[in-house]
Amino acid sequence: MNTIEYITLPWDVLGIGALWLILMAFFVALPCSQMGSFLILRRMALTGDAISHSVFPGVVIAFYITGDLSSPWLIVGAGLAGLASTVIIELIHKWTRVKQDAATGISFTALFALGVLLMELLLGKNVDLDLECVLHGRLGLLLEDDRLALFGLMVPAPVLVMAGVALVTMVLLFFFCRVMMLSSFDADLAASFGYRPAVIHYGMMFVVSFIVVAAFQAVGAILVIALLILPGAAAYLCSYRLKVMLLIAALHALFSAIGGLYLHVWFNSNMAASVVVSGGVLFVLAWLLGPVDGVLWKWFKEEAPTPEESSDQVGNRLS
Repeated sequence: MNTIEYITLPWDVLGIGALWLILMAFFVALPCSQMGSFLILRRMALTGDAISHSVFPGVVIAFYITGDLSSPWLIVGAGLAGLASTVIIELIHKWTRVKQDAATGISFTALFALGVLLMELLLGKNVDLDLECVLHGRLGLLLEDDRLALFGLMVPAPVLVMAGVALVTMVLLFFFCRVMMLSSFDADLAASFGYRPAVIHYGMMFVVSFIVVAAFQAVGAILVIALLILPGAAAYLCSYRLKVMLLIAALHALFSAIGGLYLHVWFNSNMAASVVVSGGVLFVLAWLLGPVDGVLWKWFKEEAPTPEESSDQVGNRLS
C-alpha cells in the first residue's frame, strides 16, 4: 500500500466507526488530561495511580447493593472510595514517619486487596466484574454497543456517556480553575483569600475518582493511569503557563486518540493500549523538543552563538 492508502485505511475499514472510536478515546483522555495536569503540578501523580486502584471496593459495594453495572451509584461508590484512599494517605503521612510515596503504596494496595476480598465475600467466587474490562477496557468493542439516535446519527451509548463526563469536568474546571491553580501553587495564599485548600483537595480527588470509574469500561483501570499522567507531563515540558499547559494537554489527548486509532487498525492491536502508546510517543517528542525542558531545545539554545560572540569564537567552538 502507498502512503495515502495507509492514511485512509482506518476509514476504509471502519467507516464512521473510526470517528466514534476517536471521539470515545478523546472524551476519555480529555478529562484525564486536565485533572492529571493539576496532579502533576501538585506532585501527586502517584495519587492518581492510587485512586485508580482504590476505587475497586467502592465499585464492588455499589454493585452488590444495586446489582447493575451501569448504575450511577457505582460512580458514587468509586468517588467515596477514592476519597477514603486520599484520607488514608494523608493520615499515614501526617501521623507517622512514613513518607507520602510509601503511604500511597500502602493505601492503594490495601484498598485494592479489600475490593478483591469484598468481591469474593459479597458476590461469591464465581461472580466476576469482568477482569478483562478492568485491566484492558472495551474501547475496541465500542462499535458493538447499543446506539442512540442523536441529530439523525446512531451514536454508541458509551460515547454519549463519556461526552457527558468530559463536559462536566470542563465546566467544573471553567468555574474552579483559578481556585485550583492558587491552591496548587500556594495553599497558604489560597487560605488567606478565604478558600479552603483541604476542601479543594478532596473535591479534586472526588472528581478524579469520578473520571476513573467512568473510564473503566473504555480503557481499564491500568491504562487510565497513563492518561492521567502522560498529557500533563508532556504539557509540563512545553510551557510555564497553566492555561497553555492545559491546552497542550487537551491537544495531546486529541492526537493520542487519533494516533491510537491508526495503531489499532494498522497492527490489529488493543485500542486502549494503542492510545497510550501514541501518547507515550508524543511525550518523547515533548521531552526532546519541548520549548521549556526539551533536551534538544536546551542543547540548541546552549549551542546558539550570542550576539557578543565574534565569528572567530564561533568558529573555534564549532571546530
